[in-house]
Amino acid sequence: MQTRRIGPLTVSAIGLGEMPLSVSGRPSAEQAIETVHAALDAGVTFIDTADAYCLSSDDFGHGEELVAKALATYGSDTDGVLVATKGGHTRTGDGSWTVDSSRDYLRSACEASLKRLGVDAIGLYQHHRPDPEVPYAEAIGTIKELYDAGKVRHVGISNATVAQIQQAEAILGDALVSVQNQFSPKFRSSEDELAYCASRGLAFLPWSPLGGIGNASDLGGSLGTFGEVATARAVSPQQVALAWALAKAPVVIPIPGSSRPATIQDSVQAASLRLTDAELLSLG
Repeated sequence: MQTRRIGPLTVSAIGLGEMPLSVSGRPSAEQAIETVHAALDAGVTFIDTADAYCLSSDDFGHGEELVAKALATYGSDTDGVLVATKGGHTRTGDGSWTVDSSRDYLRSACEASLKRLGVDAIGLYQHHRPDPEVPYAEAIGTIKELYDAGKVRHVGISNATVAQIQQAEAILGDALVSVQNQFSPKFRSSEDELAYCASRGLAFLPWSPLGGIGNASDLGGSLGTFGEVATARAVSPQQVALAWALAKAPVVIPIPGSSRPATIQDSVQAASLRLTDAELLSLG
């Protein structure tokens, strides 16, 4: 598979977004493990998860535990697989999403993630979402402390504006290697952040690159141009969407979510799909 860079690390150009395997509507544990294994079989070397990928506070950390189990049971070497997780998002007992970027919380969240993943240092630790109650520089400063303490090897931020990326750069320096924002054919509001990352050599990791859980079929319907290109190329609209994202800049690494082996097997084929200039122009 085509590869791309996250800081000094080389990973597959298509990653696996673990979220659909852990939130509401998730598959059985057996199918979830099979999906991760199918991704690894297909050459995926980048898996994105988060401690808040779960059903509620009673289930907190489900995603990280699932990834750890999948890697442990794979049966082949997984030393080259980069696992990214996040801290700063929380879940309540009824499953609502909340945020907490306080210093004490982020430190305890990182420690818990280390234990669930079974590692001495997290490969890529990402600040999940800005907390309106905590100054952004203060939250990123806490992440820097975790990096300096050797708890995390590389740092990323998520759901960030250009101004916040710049703040993080000033605090983290070379420790900052990635930005993960929502970006897809349907949600293009992070074009400026993508362009900034490209100018700075920061990996840009589009979350929900197919439009979000349950929306991937729109690529062949309401977003019909992607379906038209797919029909002409005899590939899936999802492959076209991921190839379109990859063509945006060499720093883009989409992380499509999958809940079945077949969907991630289809998605990874986008890494070898080269769209023409005319096709890209038609897709916007």
